[in-house]
Amino acid sequence: MGSKPENYNPLKHIKINRIKVFYPLKKGGFLPNLYYFCPPLINTYIIMSVIQKIRDKYARIAVILISVALIGFILIDYVSGKSRGMFSGGISNTIGKVNGKRINADEFRLKVKQQEDYEQQNPGQFGQRDLGQIVDGVWNQEVSQSLLYSAVDKLGMQISAKELNDIMFGANPPEDIKRLGTDPQTGIYNSAQAIQQINAIKKRGTKDDQERLNAYINQLEIQRLLEKYTSLIANSTNFPKWFLEKQNTDNSLLAKISLVRVPYTDSMFVDSTIKVSDAEISEYIQKHKDDFKQKESRSIEYVAFSATASSADTAATKEQIISLKKAFDTIHDIHTFLAANGSAMPFFDGYVGKSQIQQQHKDSIISLQKNAVFGPYLDGSNFVLAKMIDIKTLPDSVKCRHILIGTANPQTGQQIMDDSVAHKRADSIAQAIRNGANFDTMETKFSTDLAAHKDKGVMTFSSTDIQGENFAKEFGQFILFDGKPGDKKVVKTSFGWHYIEILSFIKPEPHYKVAYMAKAIVPSQETDNNANNAATQFAGNSRDIKSFETNWDKDLRPKGINKLFANDIDPNAYSINGISGTDRQFIKTLYDASLGDVLQPERIGDQYIVAVLTGINKEGTQSPATARLRVEPILRNKKKAEVFKQKLGPITTLEAAAATLKKTIETIDSLRMQPDQRVSISGHDPKVIGAAFNPANKGKVVPQPLAGAYGIYIERVDSVSATAVENADISVRQKMLYQSAMQAAKYSDPLNALRNAANIKDYRSKFY
Repeated sequence: MGSKPENYNPLKHIKINRIKVFYPLKKGGFLPNLYYFCPPLINTYIIMSVIQKIRDKYARIAVILISVALIGFILIDYVSGKSRGMFSGGISNTIGKVNGKRINADEFRLKVKQQEDYEQQNPGQFGQRDLGQIVDGVWNQEVSQSLLYSAVDKLGMQISAKELNDIMFGANPPEDIKRLGTDPQTGIYNSAQAIQQINAIKKRGTKDDQERLNAYINQLEIQRLLEKYTSLIANSTNFPKWFLEKQNTDNSLLAKISLVRVPYTDSMFVDSTIKVSDAEISEYIQKHKDDFKQKESRSIEYVAFSATASSADTAATKEQIISLKKAFDTIHDIHTFLAANGSAMPFFDGYVGKSQIQQQHKDSIISLQKNAVFGPYLDGSNFVLAKMIDIKTLPDSVKCRHILIGTANPQTGQQIMDDSVAHKRADSIAQAIRNGANFDTMETKFSTDLAAHKDKGVMTFSSTDIQGENFAKEFGQFILFDGKPGDKKVVKTSFGWHYIEILSFIKPEPHYKVAYMAKAIVPSQETDNNANNAATQFAGNSRDIKSFETNWDKDLRPKGINKLFANDIDPNAYSINGISGTDRQFIKTLYDASLGDVLQPERIGDQYIVAVLTGINKEGTQSPATARLRVEPILRNKKKAEVFKQKLGPITTLEAAAATLKKTIETIDSLRMQPDQRVSISGHDPKVIGAAFNPANKGKVVPQPLAGAYGIYIERVDSVSATAVENADISVRQKMLYQSAMQAAKYSDPLNALRNAANIKDYRSKFY
């Protein structure tokens, strides 16, 4: 199974009676594909034929003029985007490429839209994700899917008809399919019923339903292919016997060494005298290109002109809320009053427990009498009036149990029982329990609430949940307000008919219904204009980086306005660290600017931002200027090592070297190839360890200074011996290492190596 054709629809190729799967053959011959992908080549061929005929018949000058005109026509066609020609690269409707395979922009947009719609319908599963996060998620999925298909195609992996059948309808089907095939009356799963439901979607479902089923089946295939690929990678792990034996031998060695250590920070080195040139950094980068890869990014300096509300704006808002207090004190239609006066806090027409109230002036509010008003008081960025509507003693939570006689399938909405029949059954259940029938037995036999089955219909709800919009109002009215522990009642809701028994009230306490009239403190038009004018004037006077910094230093720094920095801004970013509320357009504007451009003021959140573009990093290898921070210390240390060698001269004995350098001799008497973390940092330097276990150095002073990671060392290997080694049993170690590797594979990304090696072109910034 390889990459799917662009219009591939697995739904049309699945027959779900005996579950036979047929994949279509790839269509298209050489000439149609050539014309589709390279129409300008054919056009050019035709035009050149015309030119040849003209050459035979007319003068050379005419030929040249007409040739230029005809070729210019082609170029205009490319530039105008009417063709997928060789010059445009064919990316007008391509949002990216993975190893040359294009990702269609229209299909990508559709998937983003579907994900947006899904998350709006199911906000609890993802929380609040912005468009940028959704786009990133879809992009990562598209890249991973393309890499996976390519890998499994080369390996010959497939999902057979029998295997797909097992995935969807076998002993352990996905939860979604399991729900489709579960009888709501008995709770028993039936694969034939699941097949029937999916066939119904296939034959009579809406286009949207069929597309969702198509995508769902495709995801099941992808998941199984990923499991196979992961298993293949994990099971290829091997720990050869010879390697473990060599490790045992190495780990048995114990060395005693003496050394003189000179850190790179030692006073004998003066950093200011050791220069590292751009040419030296560039040479180092060229030798270590993989360590200095960079993505495309931008860097800016910016200043922010605050447009937050002034003290005058705050005073005006307070006067406004005070003017509403008298009317709020006497009004009875709370909903209308709050809506008419634009309250910044919505009215919760419910009761909140004393322990749950989080208001700043809680004690003053809960001490109010009914219909009394407290305030105005400051709550965050609002001035607020609080009015006590009602007070009740209610439980913090209610424990109850129920038997549901459902009238409709909760998944499909299809009616499963007439309302009158369900009502009679619920009444009969209530009568049977009054006559001594066991509740658990009745619940197991009759209830259609599969979620509550595992607890025999017992449920506990907080008072907040019971009063929520998604809670059945009639159910909540009985268990929280009308009933008390021990009460039983038959209640009708949109789900059907319930037999309900209240078991207990948990932590009863006073609950308060409070209305809040809030006015947000917002900047006036005058305040906003002042900030905008100041930003515009600064931007107008600052035409490049030099004038930007000069004007900031002269005009803004004395006013306490800081110059700030933002680096490594990704072309697909939706926000910038440090700038709250950054919008996508601001980042797109950065990418349209040239180095040194000062951007026009941009209103972002409660401030106007004026930015200057200070850095443009293109995808590829870092420049010497960018890499200097990392490379300069490395090269400076190498130069320090050369200075050290010249100063020290030939090494005769360790004692002589210590005397010359005026350093003490340190001893490490239990050094192993895998050093104990308690050993001095000197013992961790790879060059120190390597020299200690080099047979040529045993009993000698290492003839050359060792320029290590942390400093320079002069080392003498006093002795090397062998000891017993823990975990010496090779077979046991092999098994332990293999199990550890298999466990790690469960939490690793098997496609990460493919992703790092892939040629991925990302054009998302042109579309979003």
